[in-house]
Amino acid sequence: MNTERLSKRLEAVVNYIPKGYRLADIGSDHAYLPCFAVKQGIVTSAIAGEVVEGPYQSAKGQVASEGLTAAISVRKGDGLAVINSGEVDVVTIAGMGGALIASILENGKNQLETVQRLILQPNISAISIRTWLRNNGWELVAEDIIEEDGKIYEILVAERGEVDKSYVHLEEGLLLGPFLLNQQPAPFLKKWDREMRNWQRILSQLEKAADSEENAIKIKELHAKIHLVKGVLKENENSERT
Repeated sequence: MNTERLSKRLEAVVNYIPKGYRLADIGSDHAYLPCFAVKQGIVTSAIAGEVVEGPYQSAKGQVASEGLTAAISVRKGDGLAVINSGEVDVVTIAGMGGALIASILENGKNQLETVQRLILQPNISAISIRTWLRNNGWELVAEDIIEEDGKIYEILVAERGEVDKSYVHLEEGLLLGPFLLNQQPAPFLKKWDREMRNWQRILSQLEKAADSEENAIKIKELHAKIHLVKGVLKENENSERT
């Protein structure tokens, strides 16, 4: 991966950046994504944000080596603290856990006041992001799911809007994603088959453990999630047969 050719995961993120927007890429690492977006003429300018010194220096070096210092500002800071209100139109956050991404959004609410679109790629726990979006006036407008090197990644795209519009079946929508649930592409089915099997293994272990209130709650939650996902997968199998 480099600034000429992104990974499949980051390419999927870039595909949702509207042309002509100003970008902030949070947790930018080597700044490959903003460099690519600027070089391809997708965005007019970009901010590459990093909180860790090593990746921050890598991003600075990459931007300088590409001759893009006039178009890309590399900044060191925690999450959305690297941008000022009104500076950018679209924010990308990729390659982190969903709970961490939700925390970054929560802590940076003031910086999001004039942002028009969020493009978020969690490695795990997309439900944390969907819950935050629903509770904070952001509507999911698109979702994607891809497989790369044996790992499956979800991409969530949100804009300010009617927060309940895309969560027709709220419980299913938050966990599985309303758009993905409707489309059910192959990586989606593979992901949730894996998840269900993992939950079943955990459930088996919990049921053998000593009784406790905490275990009882976890067992109940796992049964509910397994039942939900099993129903979705079975429904897909039935539709394939007909």
